Amino acid sequence: MHIDPPSSSSAAAATAASSSFDLGVEGMTCASCVARVERALERVPGVARASVNLATESARVLADLPAGDAEAARQMQAQLHRAVRAAGYAPRAAEAATKEASASPWAGFGPVAAGLLLSAPLVLPMLLMPLGLRWMPSPWLQLLLAAPVQFWLGARFYRAGWHAARAGTGNMDLLVAIGTSAAFGLSLWLWWRSATGAHAGHEALHLYFEASAVVITLVLLGKWLESRAKRQATAAIRALQQLRPETAHLLQQRGARHEEVDVPIAEVMVGDRLVVRPGERVPADAQVLEGQSALDEAMLTGEPLPVPKQAGDRLTGGSVNGEGRLVVQVLATGAESVLARIIRLVEDAQAAKAPIQRLVDRVAAVFVPVVLVLALLTFLAWWLLLGAGVEQALIHAVAVLVIACPCALGLATPVAVMAGTGTAARHGILIKDARALELAHRVDTVAFDKTGTLTLGKPALVGFEPVAGVASEAALAVAAALQSGSEHPLARAVVQAARERALAVPPAQAVRAVPGRGVQGQVQDQAGEWAIASLRWCEELGVPVDAALTQHWAAQGASLSALLRLPQADGKPQLQALLAFRDEPKPGAAQAVASLRARGLRVVMISGDNEAAARAMAARVGIAAEDVRAQVLPADKAQAVQQLRQGGHTVAMVGDGANDAPALAAADVGIAMANGTDVAMEAAGITLMRGDLTLVGQALDLSDRTVAKIRQNLFWAFAYNVVGIPFAAAGLLSPIVAGAAMAASSVSVMANALLLRRWRPRQQQQR
Repeated sequence: MHIDPPSSSSAAAATAASSSFDLGVEGMTCASCVARVERALERVPGVARASVNLATESARVLADLPAGDAEAARQMQAQLHRAVRAAGYAPRAAEAATKEASASPWAGFGPVAAGLLLSAPLVLPMLLMPLGLRWMPSPWLQLLLAAPVQFWLGARFYRAGWHAARAGTGNMDLLVAIGTSAAFGLSLWLWWRSATGAHAGHEALHLYFEASAVVITLVLLGKWLESRAKRQATAAIRALQQLRPETAHLLQQRGARHEEVDVPIAEVMVGDRLVVRPGERVPADAQVLEGQSALDEAMLTGEPLPVPKQAGDRLTGGSVNGEGRLVVQVLATGAESVLARIIRLVEDAQAAKAPIQRLVDRVAAVFVPVVLVLALLTFLAWWLLLGAGVEQALIHAVAVLVIACPCALGLATPVAVMAGTGTAARHGILIKDARALELAHRVDTVAFDKTGTLTLGKPALVGFEPVAGVASEAALAVAAALQSGSEHPLARAVVQAARERALAVPPAQAVRAVPGRGVQGQVQDQAGEWAIASLRWCEELGVPVDAALTQHWAAQGASLSALLRLPQADGKPQLQALLAFRDEPKPGAAQAVASLRARGLRVVMISGDNEAAARAMAARVGIAAEDVRAQVLPADKAQAVQQLRQGGHTVAMVGDGANDAPALAAADVGIAMANGTDVAMEAAGITLMRGDLTLVGQALDLSDRTVAKIRQNLFWAFAYNVVGIPFAAAGLLSPIVAGAAMAASSVSVMANALLLRRWRPRQQQQR
């Protein structure tokens, strides 16, 4: 096959690689801040894409860098930090947010407490008025109480608002800074007019220091409540990180004896022998060398029952040992461990943007400028058209600025995604990205791979039918020889059958796979070549197969292969024997299919087996015959999924093997079984941490709930503004009430999303 030489562009691409950078961003307050930080990061040379998450206060940046160039990566990290700082925000390490999230629930309450203490005397006269008590602090006392709130506690709004204005954009901080400064400045102006005699004859001088102080205090209170809710939303990641023990018991040989030495987990290497005592967490992915026990893997798989383990079994780091002492050998550590990969998947999902967020970002980009214009129009309408005084017109404009702060708008989607993915992880469902989470609720067709997904993946040789004149044991020994070097489930079944019959299996040479058809090779002491062929290959080779025998085994749900003797020269291959394999459905497979169909979903099975065998297995798990796709070659599975997607159907593909990866990627939502291959897990958007097929329905149900929360949050976020702005413009809301409503909108959105943490699978809800 001719291969063209690489072009200059492709050669350049070969020297560069796409690198991912994570960093924390402190000081973001609304959706407008998110858009501004993203623009700043994407202007850095070499950056391909930036995604900023308000709920996690983090950014993920994809950049094209020279492959393996550590200095270029360091410089890129420095440039990204500078870009964030130049945009008016504080860059920090990506893990800082998680560390802060584990702090005291009262962390950061100091400024709120100070604001409440300073604002209380300013609000007290308003509370006493309905009781007939008219008392007002002196203007000097009001100034002394309000000034620290405005210029000390509120300094953050001035800094962030100034950076936004200088960049030609707007954000929540700018609205708060303008609104409270207007109320504070109006109070100073009215006081000055009174002192110069302009207000002579008035019974009492009403100032608006309390409006500016209370609005700032309420906004700070709302941000503190948001931070508490964020800590709850990131609880899943923290819980996973806490599964890593600090130390491990390293088994070292000292002369003729072994002794245990406690070492930091960072010093554990692949190949080390460790001791895991009863009640301890497994320090790293390992294999049991000695001992028996039962391990609690609930935090990793969602499976509540302990899993028995003995010599030869694999252990996942982070699982809890039961009552037995185990000696294990380390298989993977650090970033290569299963736990580290799970944490990365959850972090990626929580940091990613759902597709619906793009609409929110577009709205937020124009929202603040529109609010500033509305506030100006409100001021002009009250002053010029309705004949109100300047102070009254200004107060109404301030109320518009405060009620319109888009905090809730920026939090509505990401906090729901965080809560949904965190809840899913606790139940053994890993959602790799927010796109999969959002698309899953639209799924109307679920396609299952058969072997290893719907079935146990451990087929047994249930029938061996030699043709007349062929010795059964000799033919089975030849078949076992051809399959002895393969890890395919059918190959293992043939070898196991020969072992059970205590047959002497001769060695085989030059064995090679024929993709989608079988294997062929030479067997010692046997002339010519032999093959184990699928019925499709037999048909292509012109080898007749007994139709009655085929139908007999197919009716029992067995799949058939043939042992062939291939001709050395011209001639036809000769059939030697038929091999019948049958797999058993997984426990709960029929229940999972029934629950999906009860949801109104179409369930399809895709199999490489012949039509009759595939339909027999489908009937056992409750899949209709017309929804069976049989005799599908591995390379054609993706095409079968594409055909299901025709007509606007949204398809989820469930598989476990490397040959399922193209189909998983071709589906709208790929769902991989964690007991399958790494390739399948990489191609899928959702990974099920245990082989329980009921998790498929649970993943779809959780997607429904999460998308519902996103829509509810967006409705309430918009509703607060759409309803609140006209009321404020009409003079029906004071700045204080507007500030309380704005804070309440953010808190209510967060609280609504956190209700997802109470989600339980339906079978648990019915108990």
